[in-house]
Amino acid sequence: MDSVNGRFSSPLRSKRLTVVLGRWLGMAFIVCFVTGLFSHLLQDPPGWMLFLTRPVWLYAATQGIHVTTGIASIPLLAAKLWSVFPELLRWPPLKSVVHGLERASIALFVSASLVEVTIGLLNTFQWYPWPFSFKDVHYWLGWVIIGSLALHIAVKLPLVRAHWSRRSDATALAADTAGAAPAGESVPAAAAPATGPGWSRRGFLAAITASTAVVVLTTAGQSFTWLAGLNFFAPRRMDTGPQEVPINRTAAQAGVAAAALAPDWVLAVSSGSVQKTFTLAQLSALPQYSYGLPIACVEGWSQGAQWRGVRIRDLMAMVGAPVDAVLQISSLEQGGVYGRSFMPAAYSQDEKTLLALELNGAPLDLDHGYPARIIAPGRPGVLQTKWVHKVEVI
Repeated sequence: MDSVNGRFSSPLRSKRLTVVLGRWLGMAFIVCFVTGLFSHLLQDPPGWMLFLTRPVWLYAATQGIHVTTGIASIPLLAAKLWSVFPELLRWPPLKSVVHGLERASIALFVSASLVEVTIGLLNTFQWYPWPFSFKDVHYWLGWVIIGSLALHIAVKLPLVRAHWSRRSDATALAADTAGAAPAGESVPAAAAPATGPGWSRRGFLAAITASTAVVVLTTAGQSFTWLAGLNFFAPRRMDTGPQEVPINRTAAQAGVAAAALAPDWVLAVSSGSVQKTFTLAQLSALPQYSYGLPIACVEGWSQGAQWRGVRIRDLMAMVGAPVDAVLQISSLEQGGVYGRSFMPAAYSQDEKTLLALELNGAPLDLDHGYPARIIAPGRPGVLQTKWVHKVEVI
């Protein structure tokens, strides 16, 4: 096994290199976890959840950061695994109970991380070649990764401290060398920078930094306007699609085209025993408001647009709905996660939350939710229900 280990050895590998890569990867995973947790809580809110509607681009920013950081973690994870690969081949694999638990935590962290970044990347392309719920598995894997990462850091903390900075790394190297040197021989204060064929450790880190930057710059344009011109590889591009706004789900995919275009379509609004119905013409005759709001999806893309329609709070006032009511928004699409959404009062009472009838100065395209859809500030796109036909107090 020592010969196998030696076969994969490289002068570029060092404890200092592993600590530096681990620091970058750890920060990326923490950012992903926090922003992903925020997205999950907006979609499945607990009772204590505080819903923020300002700034209106809050969710677009946090989810863009989540997906962009997740993509950036892929080359960082690959580099980190390369730096420690020979350690995974050390023999014997288990030296003690504590050592076994340490290796188990590493195995859990590595396997969970590989699955997490893989399914996360495929989700940006809306490709789901698995039988399980992406949202649930992605969420719980995040907790597994953060828990195993915390355990790993706790176990390796002395090593991390010893190699955190160049000075501490030199001190640790001198101590290790002194302990291994025969009596009477001198010990260098620090080793020269390690090199491989045409590489140095600094060069290797620079290459990883450059590759991560390229990945970010060529994909983050789906989320951030100032990088849109460099968006070469992300699955969504700004200013594309019907009415120059991307879409995830078409009317054909939702199976709603006939119902949405039916001349007898009406919107039902109810609170308790009070119910009113509105035709599209009647909705258009109500006071209309126009706001610039982003549509931001969990896959990471976002697009600012101008929306015009009726305030939800005005509609609910017409049926005497309590101002603190939670609303259920029902789509013409039947079943699934898109068939309905729930709207807390923080959104329904916000002046910028609309039952939108127009997008960018024209009636909604069928694929954007014609005849009416929800648009609210700071909400995930999956909750901005399209093809609305019922709004009711629950």
